[in-house]
Amino acid sequence: MSFKVLISDALSKEAVDILEKEKEFKVDVNTKLTPDELKKVIKDYDALLVRSATKVTKDVIAAADKLKIVGRAGVGLDNVDVEAASKKGIIVVNTPAGNTISTAEHAFSMLLALSRKIPQADLSVKKGEWDRKKFMGVEVYGKTLGIVGLGRIGTEVAKRALSFGMKVLAYDPFLSADKAKDLGIELVDLTTIYKNADYITVHTPLTEETKHMISDKEFALMKKNVRLINCARGGIIDEEALVKAIESGKVAGAAFDVFEAEPPKNSKLSKLDKVVLTPHLGASTEEAQVNVAIDVANTVRDALLGRGVKNAVNVPSVDPEMYKVLEPYLKLAENIGSMQTQLVDGHIKKVKIRYVGDLLKYDLSPFTATIMKGMLKPILQETVNFVNSLVIAKERGITVIESKTAEIQDFASLIWVEVETDKVISSICGTLFTKVDPRIVKINDFYVDFVPEGNMLMVFNKDVPGIIGHIGTIFGKNKINVASVSFGREEKGGRAVSVWNVDSDVPKKVLDEIKSSKNVYELKLVKL
Repeated sequence: MSFKVLISDALSKEAVDILEKEKEFKVDVNTKLTPDELKKVIKDYDALLVRSATKVTKDVIAAADKLKIVGRAGVGLDNVDVEAASKKGIIVVNTPAGNTISTAEHAFSMLLALSRKIPQADLSVKKGEWDRKKFMGVEVYGKTLGIVGLGRIGTEVAKRALSFGMKVLAYDPFLSADKAKDLGIELVDLTTIYKNADYITVHTPLTEETKHMISDKEFALMKKNVRLINCARGGIIDEEALVKAIESGKVAGAAFDVFEAEPPKNSKLSKLDKVVLTPHLGASTEEAQVNVAIDVANTVRDALLGRGVKNAVNVPSVDPEMYKVLEPYLKLAENIGSMQTQLVDGHIKKVKIRYVGDLLKYDLSPFTATIMKGMLKPILQETVNFVNSLVIAKERGITVIESKTAEIQDFASLIWVEVETDKVISSICGTLFTKVDPRIVKINDFYVDFVPEGNMLMVFNKDVPGIIGHIGTIFGKNKINVASVSFGREEKGGRAVSVWNVDSDVPKKVLDEIKSSKNVYELKLVKL
């Protein structure tokens, strides 16, 4: 069997050689295709390899009659329509680990350059000046570094900081305190970082939750003369708020490699002497470019030759025919994992997974990996996939326990997931109706019945007359359409929960109004 492979962005010669040496492959390298040209030629190819320039849109995927896999040499998948690929059965893979060292080194280089005013001093000397007093710096030795997000890159930054004699504080909801202690890092909450850190560096994906997570309110909590570094994603730190904090004297400086708009043509940051800027160079080392290219070439080669799929972001490693059977269960499993992360508070320590009934006739390893992918993805985004989710959980000190029981009670099959954090224990049970329709049937001690999809608001309240109508009225007056609502209670007049599936996002003012209502204890917004 032969395969045609298209490389539409520049990859290293080593990567091209990996593919060309396989006798089953015919490799075409064409890095000058327009979007329309790509749509015309893609119908003939089994695999497509890209970096960030090629846009693998819904239209491109629709025109891809033979395409089996899209390989992205890099982490981000903004240029690939993963949902459209998934619907067509096309595997999408990336290379989450290829630029770890290069990005960590760049972040720490930015920290040092900011501390010693190296770019400003360099420019001054090249102008023929010799003003040593103007560029008085600060030492990093003995200072406190706060790291927001302690994944692969954050961990490598921490190692470098510790070697420079810095104290390291870190925030990461998926890292256990014991694991952090083993690394020589103190695991704390965000407020503790803001109040105590001399330097703050962010290493999280950009999500609705992390967008502008550091803004006016957070700057107000920080120490005077704090310094900030962002080599992760533009928008995590509110640039307008940062400018105000620098101009007021609260922030001593900042170093940015990423921006809310790239290139940052009109950014006020570029006009401030206390700011060091680079043009998104985190992965721009010779080694990183070669590493990600080799990784994606090996992954695509192995997938096409039936040797297994590494770093798949949209499908687990399951036989295609079996995947069709398991897909509804796997979707349910991923949604349960994602719901747990969005519902629980604190650092996750242990995950217990129990499979009940008819599910036992299948290989359950893809289910466990899928649950953990769903659980880790709201925070880690593209860096977690079906292949590495269990490895990442282990790296972060999360214990995963799997059990099975053939005894059927209320449902023919059931997936039960319990999460233990340092603050709470939470459990969710899900099943399928008519073998295709996913349902959540129990949350903690509440029996419910709702479809896990879209925007869902979970309201925990006292079981009293009129409260459902009250919440519904709030939605109505704010023009938020309710698709369905499910109720559950422990006992008459006791604690209860209502789950509202709504057709649009729920603004903060609406959440605040519901939360302040009489007899409402707590609410959680879940997005799937």
